[in-house]
Amino acid sequence: MTTQRTFSILKPDVTQRNLTGAVNAKIEAAGLRIIAQKRIHMSLKQAETFYAVHSARPFFGELTQMMSAAPVVVQVLEADNAIARYREVMGATNPANAAPGTIRKEFAVSMGENSVHGSDAEETAAIEIAQFFAGNEIVG
Repeated sequence: MTTQRTFSILKPDVTQRNLTGAVNAKIEAAGLRIIAQKRIHMSLKQAETFYAVHSARPFFGELTQMMSAAPVVVQVLEADNAIARYREVMGATNPANAAPGTIRKEFAVSMGENSVHGSDAEETAAIEIAQFFAGNEIVG
């Protein structure tokens, strides 16, 4: 097994409903360590930069508006196979298709307000972490 880091966002639908602690408990119960965390209010520009890969998709404007409408919690998670482990505990993007016990099955409001984001690969995780954290903010 390889210790990895991954990036996580607890989206506005989590922070607005005061579910940060409940989602963090699921993350930690899955064996992931939260080694950096902060609550921020992402600007529209930050959201557009973060989701630039989706800029040509029809949901881009709605997504970036939603992500900049209220505070989010950005995190760095660490564990053996952290990326796969976190994606498993997040559940399917569409909460209707998410497995029981996953974050999205338990907490998501809709496909758009699906509670969490997680990196999909090591390269992506490194880029996403660097967008929100300086090296000295990550304490593993």
